[in-house]
Amino acid sequence: MNRKIQFAFFLLCIVSLQSCKYGRFAYYNFANITDHKIFPARPLHASAAPFVFPEATSPLDSESIYSDSTGKSFDQVLKDNHSVAFLIIQNDSIQYERYFNKYDEASIVASFSMAKSITSMLIGIAIDDGLIRSVDEPITNYIPEFKANGLENVTIKHLLQMTAGLKFTESYSNPFGDAANYYYGTNLRKALKKVHAETAPGQKFAYKSGETQVLGLVLERALKDRSITSYLDEKVWRPLGMEYDASWSLDRKKEGLEKTFCCLNARARDFAKLGRLYLQKGNWNGQQIVSEQWVKESTKVDTTEGSSWRYQYQWWLPSKDGDFYADGMLGQYIYVHPEKDLIIVRLGKKRGDIHWTKFIPELAAKL
Repeated sequence: MNRKIQFAFFLLCIVSLQSCKYGRFAYYNFANITDHKIFPARPLHASAAPFVFPEATSPLDSESIYSDSTGKSFDQVLKDNHSVAFLIIQNDSIQYERYFNKYDEASIVASFSMAKSITSMLIGIAIDDGLIRSVDEPITNYIPEFKANGLENVTIKHLLQMTAGLKFTESYSNPFGDAANYYYGTNLRKALKKVHAETAPGQKFAYKSGETQVLGLVLERALKDRSITSYLDEKVWRPLGMEYDASWSLDRKKEGLEKTFCCLNARARDFAKLGRLYLQKGNWNGQQIVSEQWVKESTKVDTTEGSSWRYQYQWWLPSKDGDFYADGMLGQYIYVHPEKDLIIVRLGKKRGDIHWTKFIPELAAKL
């Protein structure tokens, strides 16, 4: 951003920086993995009886599965490409775990869009609980005021598949753009009132964070007097035996709404447990947290109603071989390969020069 423009935005909101989206944008400029410090949030609580992945008896020799043409070690390649955490968990044991750039296993990292996959998980659980009847319901069953915006034909499934056709600009560099408005803004419910259609639903896939935030509003309405964070805490965070407290960032402190398109703040090992849940088809050590059918629907190849086979229910599919991953801006990943009983978590300050969505599956193929 031009420094003069940045300074002008800063001056506009200097008196109330934390409550002004332009002030937030100008001061913090671009998203960072430490953004959990700048937004209000609701807490998630560590389990009283945490689940801990055991260390493998014979950990992977990283050099045997990866060699760099320049002669750099695997650790060095990860570090040079701005990684802060990298975990390989196979056969339910930690095969490789490294932290970089002054981060360690207790360091909090913002999820960015990995939260979309977790929002989807909660929709599935809400259906299991009878709070939402079906993905085929129109969203106006929960947000009736959207009828005035011409969204009566948009279903929950359209939002899950990113085929709702809503008008939304996926740009964080423009302070007046939709993505920056949702990320730095202080009133998501007000912003969501302006949502309207750009194209008819069910026609084509278009990745739009706004559609996940509408999905979050559907979930909030379905939960009624409970927050999305407390629902995650009860249904997932504590049952999975999370080792650490975590949080979900809000638009504002008082009566805030969770940024369901982003902004779950946690540690690498706990992110890995979310992957393990789906690796185990929604079952956690004998307890069905989310239905097996939901996990199947969320990760199967489907091209009906304009959907892309690479994106199912807020999860990405790198191939048609059954693997899938959650993806966050700046290179946050929870990758799952059921056939190989494999979970890979990568967290970073930036993506670096590595094409992670290609690198991680190629790495997985060697394991």
